[in-house]
Amino acid sequence: MKKEQIRALLKSIETEDPGPVAVVNESKYIQHNPQTHEGSEGLATLFKRLSETAPRVNIVRAFEDGDIVFAHTEYDFAKRNIGFEVFRFEDGQAVEHWDNIQKREDPNMSGRNMVDGPTEAIDHDKTESNRALARSFIDTVVIDGHLDKLTSFVNATNYAEHNPRLQDGIETLRSALEEQSDNRNRVDYQRIHRVLAEGNFVLCVSEGYLGSIHTAFYDLFRLADGRIVEHWDTTERVAPRSEWKNDNGKF
Repeated sequence: MKKEQIRALLKSIETEDPGPVAVVNESKYIQHNPQTHEGSEGLATLFKRLSETAPRVNIVRAFEDGDIVFAHTEYDFAKRNIGFEVFRFEDGQAVEHWDNIQKREDPNMSGRNMVDGPTEAIDHDKTESNRALARSFIDTVVIDGHLDKLTSFVNATNYAEHNPRLQDGIETLRSALEEQSDNRNRVDYQRIHRVLAEGNFVLCVSEGYLGSIHTAFYDLFRLADGRIVEHWDTTERVAPRSEWKNDNGKF
């Protein structure tokens, strides 16, 4: 399975096993991390640098959506980070990569950390309806601000939140979304780039601003019975063009 190949690839940062990197097509590999050089040479340099930090890699969840694998990870390198990794496959090999990395923060007021909770996808027959609902939630509620429609997307009595600055419950989510409208450091989603799904898990990749900072937002949702019941996320500053090490862009 493609997701097992990606698990092995990411784990090889820790193990230094040279075998799993064979899943990457060196001649076609397109890198969207602006801080990493293009192609396999950049990947090899990155893995070598990380291996010198006594790394620990935990692939918490991994999912497949057609030719895409998306994974939720925690890294302990020189510092502890949480990330989402997205790989596109072509002819059995990984040919393109995106990611979004954030410093790991302490558990939130509900005692949930940034990665705990269910890890296995179910309800595979509902993949497309779940994808559509998550996309519509971001478009309708987060981007367009129709908070009156919140309960059409989020379970009103059973909502688990893993964002370190929030807590469980739909009212906390509503308050956070309301505060965005007049906070000088407000979260401003402007565009969805892709929506990836397997069963009851959906990852939305969006672009916008955190205050005045150009930002990538990755939101992972777990759904049940046609509503969002759990949420994890990472936010990362999009490096300005002058800092890019490749020409492919963050998205």
